[in-house]
Amino acid sequence: MTDVHSVQIRSYNMSRIKSKNTKPEILVRKFLFAHGLRYKLHDNTLPGKPDLVFPRYRKVVFINGCFWHGHKGCKYSTIPKTRTTWWLEKITKNMENDSKVIHSLKQLHWDVIIVWGCQLKGVTKKKTLKNLLDKIKDNIF
Repeated sequence: MTDVHSVQIRSYNMSRIKSKNTKPEILVRKFLFAHGLRYKLHDNTLPGKPDLVFPRYRKVVFINGCFWHGHKGCKYSTIPKTRTTWWLEKITKNMENDSKVIHSLKQLHWDVIIVWGCQLKGVTKKKTLKNLLDKIKDNIF
């Protein structure tokens, strides 16, 4: 099946996808800030530049998009029908990089929390945010 957009339009659409300050990230930041937590954003001194860093608790949070990070078993993590091999390589490389970053952070004695985009939609949103708050504050892991 061919793409419904021209190469130029597809390229433009893909260039508009943000890696920082995404809607799910801002949702999590506002919730945590409202509950009294303060954090650093995208700390480039740590491997992988985590989305949120909580030095006081020695925890980092990554807010991952299901598609880009290959969330297993998620309906939002489907491989496109065009250029399938390229997309599989891209997403696999992202997943390998994520594993390396998590390993590096754990070696530096940081706890890593991953929040998936699909967990911040619909009825699971409240529960996900509450669990995240508990994981950060109460050393529940």
